[in-house]
Amino acid sequence: MKITIVGTGYVGLSNAILFAQNNEVIALDISQEKIDLINNKISPIVDSEISYYLKNVELNLKATTDKSLAYQDCDYIVIATPTNYDTISNYFDTSSIESVLNDVKESKSNATIVIKSTIPVGYVDQVKKHLSMDNIIFSPEFLREGRALHDNLYPSRIIVGEESERAETFANLLVEGAVAKDIEIRFTGTVEAEAIKLFSNTYLALRVAYFNELDTYAEVRNLNAKQIIDGVCLDPRIGDHYNNPSFGYGGYCLPKDTKQLRANYDDVPNNIITAIVDANRTRKDHVADQIIAKRPKVVGIYRLTMKKDSDNFRSSSIQGIMKRIKGKGIEVVVFEPVLKDDFFFNSRVINNLEEFASISDIIVTNRIDEDIIQYKEKIYSRDLYARD
Repeated sequence: MKITIVGTGYVGLSNAILFAQNNEVIALDISQEKIDLINNKISPIVDSEISYYLKNVELNLKATTDKSLAYQDCDYIVIATPTNYDTISNYFDTSSIESVLNDVKESKSNATIVIKSTIPVGYVDQVKKHLSMDNIIFSPEFLREGRALHDNLYPSRIIVGEESERAETFANLLVEGAVAKDIEIRFTGTVEAEAIKLFSNTYLALRVAYFNELDTYAEVRNLNAKQIIDGVCLDPRIGDHYNNPSFGYGGYCLPKDTKQLRANYDDVPNNIITAIVDANRTRKDHVADQIIAKRPKVVGIYRLTMKKDSDNFRSSSIQGIMKRIKGKGIEVVVFEPVLKDDFFFNSRVINNLEEFASISDIIVTNRIDEDIIQYKEKIYSRDLYARD
């Protein structure tokens, strides 16, 4: 088949590679720089499997900025463009999706359109009616940054928000490219598929928030948080995973998805969903207060990225800590090799680690790695397990 992928971030590029093992795939993006990298078999994002597959696996994949080429004679068009949360409207900004849908409509393509971008509950039904298009379905992604292709090769499940032949064909395309066998597949209603995505990510945020609040209690009461967490997680119903304390859940998905689900609850009774959003703000307040109480003159922020093996720091929790510290008039410097500029939101960027460490009275890091363990006497972190 011929499949067009619109957007070459984690979701788009990992899907493009998955499909390109067995189909003709065109990846469409507005960034010429990203297009050139992909065509030269270089990943524009940090993901070890994506880099490996681009370089070593035979793929029928071409990247382009040409819409007319991308939409010509294709069977499926997969939309994987960003949908940021708009705090003014309390709604995902879905304008990038609508722009693609209008372009596809103008091209008179007969392709089935599959939205992979995260969207509000009820969005597909609304947009189908608004644009008079009946060829749109939704299939949520459950990917981790830095492990996006791995999670497509070994999916936890495949959800397609339609019970139809075209939905089955699309699911089979995903299975065909995967390495894992016996994958759980569910065909659901459109709105149910949208809800599955938001409720899944909100549960993950709940788990992060829970262990962070446990850790806050232990820190305030001067208890050993690791001993408590280890004991709690021996219960097989709870499990020893996703339990490493942090400065709060962050990254591209969890902050915006939890807020969108809360907005979808506007006329539905709830306590927990609202509390999950509020708990993340409380955690950042607590962490910042702990750092400020040490009365440092200069606070060093070691890495802005959310997790190991990732180059993404959109909505990273440590940025919230930075803002709170700077609000108290304390100087903040940043060590982040990903940054090319000398300043990040008016904070100096110092990418010489020795200089960075010598300037900083406290080194604040969400996750400790081998590069800074030598400065452990200066480090403030709640990382107990050196993972996640």
